[in-house]
Amino acid sequence: MKLKQLSTFLLVADMQSLSRAAIASDTAQSLVSRQIAMLEAQWGRRLFDRTGRGMTLSDFGRRMYPEVKQIVEQMRQLDAAASEAAGVLTGTVHVGVLPSLSRQLLPMLLAEVREKAPALRLHATEGFSGSLDEQLASGRLDMIVVNRYGSLALRGEDVLGKVETFLVGRPGSLRLQGETVAFGDLAGIPFVLPSTPNGLRTTVDMLARKRGIAIDVLMEVDTLTAMKDVAMSGHAFTLLPVTAIREELLAGTLAAVRVVKPGMRRTIALSLVRHRPLSQGARLVATMVRHLAVQLLKSSEDLQLPVA
Repeated sequence: MKLKQLSTFLLVADMQSLSRAAIASDTAQSLVSRQIAMLEAQWGRRLFDRTGRGMTLSDFGRRMYPEVKQIVEQMRQLDAAASEAAGVLTGTVHVGVLPSLSRQLLPMLLAEVREKAPALRLHATEGFSGSLDEQLASGRLDMIVVNRYGSLALRGEDVLGKVETFLVGRPGSLRLQGETVAFGDLAGIPFVLPSTPNGLRTTVDMLARKRGIAIDVLMEVDTLTAMKDVAMSGHAFTLLPVTAIREELLAGTLAAVRVVKPGMRRTIALSLVRHRPLSQGARLVATMVRHLAVQLLKSSEDLQLPVA
């Protein structure tokens, strides 16, 4: 039995899908399936029930899950402790980052890690806040940089900064004239937005209900790239912070106006895994993330929006 098989078992159990586990681990789906099959053969019992909706733990799988998780975590901690005792920061630090920040934050983070801890490795996961929260809770990530709205920001997390939400679309649109747009004026505008569960979508739906207006969501997507591509086409608008569209604004392929009355201010927070101690390398990376993200958010505040 190999540690890789045990880790794959945990990942499939958390993702409830062979394909999603393959994507998350950057591994061929056939290899993920083979690892599970080998483990089931060694134990002589079925770990998963295969359904049309994916993979769910069998009774035996549910019994084994906490035991396997404990073993995998102990092995990770043992590797980290051995490396730190030798005076070298090694191992892999797993970082989850919002799509709106990853393109700028990750290259900066990699440059700092290479300079200060060259033996350390990074594994970066890009995703919306809901997905990153799940992966942090399951222990697959050491830290995440996420959006928080309203009272959700008050969870003992490190606040890195706050960003406003903008109505984003193709330059030249009459909807994007001026500097601001009232939330009530979003009624009747065609939108492309993330599907639920998602912090932005939840906030938009809640504000719309309170004001008795309907938000016309023509398309739901689960990637930032798709949101921007549809907005660039002119067929729909979206809602994003400046950090997500900085390059497109400077290139003139997207335009944006700030949403007000009420605004939808997002708190960008750093959240660390809580049910296990961070390695020394992970603590160093967390310090780097704090510093770099604060710088990045400050520079976005100073960005002058072009006129649509």
